[in-house]
Amino acid sequence: MDLFGQNILILSLFRYDADIESTSMAIARELAKANKVYYFDNPYTINDVIKKRKTECFKKRRGFFSVFSDQPIQTLENDLEIFVSPILLSLNFLPEGPLYRFLLRINEWLMRTKIRHILKKREVKDFVYINSFNFHYPGISENLTPKLRIYHCLDPVFGPFDGRHGVPSENQLVHQSDLVICSSRQLYHEKLQLNPRTFFVPNAADLDHSRQAQDPQQSVSPMLSSFSRPIIGYIGSIDYRMDFSLLENVARLHPDKCFVFIGPVNCELPDEMLLTPNIYFPGKIAYSELPAVLKGFDVAIIPFKKDERSATVFPLKLFEYLGAGKPVVLSDFNPDLQEFTKKSAAIAQDVATFAEAIQEALSTNTPALEEERIQLASQNTWKHRGETIANLLAEAIQEKSVSVVLKGTPVA
Repeated sequence: MDLFGQNILILSLFRYDADIESTSMAIARELAKANKVYYFDNPYTINDVIKKRKTECFKKRRGFFSVFSDQPIQTLENDLEIFVSPILLSLNFLPEGPLYRFLLRINEWLMRTKIRHILKKREVKDFVYINSFNFHYPGISENLTPKLRIYHCLDPVFGPFDGRHGVPSENQLVHQSDLVICSSRQLYHEKLQLNPRTFFVPNAADLDHSRQAQDPQQSVSPMLSSFSRPIIGYIGSIDYRMDFSLLENVARLHPDKCFVFIGPVNCELPDEMLLTPNIYFPGKIAYSELPAVLKGFDVAIIPFKKDERSATVFPLKLFEYLGAGKPVVLSDFNPDLQEFTKKSAAIAQDVATFAEAIQEALSTNTPALEEERIQLASQNTWKHRGETIANLLAEAIQEKSVSVVLKGTPVA
């Protein structure tokens, strides 16, 4: 069922100009191919302003923060307008309770006021509202009367920062949504207990972008020029999900190889990692540089911990790696991935099997295997995921319309 000509408002946890392309932005681009999409950045709080006021990202947003500013900061492909949210109160330090919830309603009122102003200027009356994992603001759609409320759940709510208020806020979102869409099967099973209208739609990749690594004209990123081959590479956030013990031991079993981790470091690195001579952290890259970096990898890895939280993670980088034709070795952190990789990636259970899988990937890689990986990635693109989500929305809109008609039908 086609979704066409709808107005879709997306409130995202992710900013449109982040270094790494987000699921939210990828889906917004896909939905905008046949609909008008209004994408709202994750709001800056007063604390964010203090910390980031000198950054280029903040300077770029000046002049767009006002609740009465109805101009997009950027328009992509004509039907995707990106808006900056108003600056909100910093509340996360407060304990969960009546005071926090009262002040949160003020923040949500500010957001709602800006949304109303923008929609009124554009004479938009009917729209679909998608909260894309921004569980910090669960009540924004109240009193906006969208034709459909969607919650797109992309990760578990976890940790001292998000967990303090995130769990009750996310539960509110799940309960009040007409549809809940989850990016991993475990998240799907969890949310299904709270809302029977829950669906599983995994993450994907921009194949056209990542497969540029296969282009003979594509040069290897200068960031990798100082490292000797073979390069065992990782791209993405370096954080709590990483199994540092696994990595350290695998790297020591392969002293002739360079283990290069490209991305922002968002956690404290163990001393053992920093002291391992063939492990490197050269920094982060812009998303546009992804093909040049992938071009220089001999094997791509995803070494996440096997725990309750990682079991819900469906990493974007998996299909980016495969879309570049690269051999992939990953730890067995999420049982879903066996189904989606179809033996095109090696899933290792421990240090020994991880180390063996790297060596086997290096010794057995062929152009035929590279093409097989690209073909698998081609079945898992954002175009496919966008179509799946669009169909879910179209069906839900039709079901809701039929329900309204039936409720209005007089009883004979």
